[in-house]
Amino acid sequence: MSQSPGLVGDAATTSAGSAEEGVSAQVARRLEAVFDSVAETCADTAELLVRVAAEGRRPVTADLAALRPGLHLRLARDELVSGAGFITAPGLLTDVPAWLEWWQTSAEGVLRPLLPDLDPGRSAYSDYTHWDWFALPRDAGRRALSGPYVDYLCSDEYSLTLSAPVRVAGRFAGVAAADVYLRHFEAVVLPLLRRLPGPAHLVNARGRVAASADPAHLAGSLTRGPDFTAVLERGRAQMCGATRLVPCRGVPLVLVVATG
Repeated sequence: MSQSPGLVGDAATTSAGSAEEGVSAQVARRLEAVFDSVAETCADTAELLVRVAAEGRRPVTADLAALRPGLHLRLARDELVSGAGFITAPGLLTDVPAWLEWWQTSAEGVLRPLLPDLDPGRSAYSDYTHWDWFALPRDAGRRALSGPYVDYLCSDEYSLTLSAPVRVAGRFAGVAAADVYLRHFEAVVLPLLRRLPGPAHLVNARGRVAASADPAHLAGSLTRGPDFTAVLERGRAQMCGATRLVPCRGVPLVLVVATG
């Protein structure tokens, strides 16, 4: 018995939708593991700051050394993570105006601390509070994915930064974060995107392309038009003209697939 063209079309649409949902779920799972590491840094930092407050004093940079064993463990555990740490809100510490307790893995696999110059008289990067990876968690109160961008502060690599706010007694203390080099992220997700029947790319909440198998949308460029924040908030796939938007559930990325 032959099928009607309508039934064939419905089956093809369902199959494509299932493939897109599968890819978005795999991307979400991989990034969720990185966000789990960020959450562990959040918990360690909040616990440390509460302990310092219980001693009747404010924290100093030396106190943040207690975070290092956990940061080293997370860097060794997740090969996608190239850097991890806690970035203070200005004024949190009494001995310096700003600080990054940040560790990263060198090309040789060696763990090393980042020692940035945060003197406003010498460094163009002394004020990090306007960068998305800091500002979005501070202002929205939730985790964020920023980039890709050239990370001049930490690595000079094209990177993604996953971050989340650290709050103590209801007050913003800074952000916990993890860096993922874009080349490592693309190695994981591009084979998934290429399985889809139409050109596909991934964007963050602001429409910045995080990875792409679509030559019309290069990594780092902006995809304009759809409200990607609204798509993430709804948490379900939708059509926008001839484009299908599929949220990567639980993480702030949207899979964008051309269907026509």
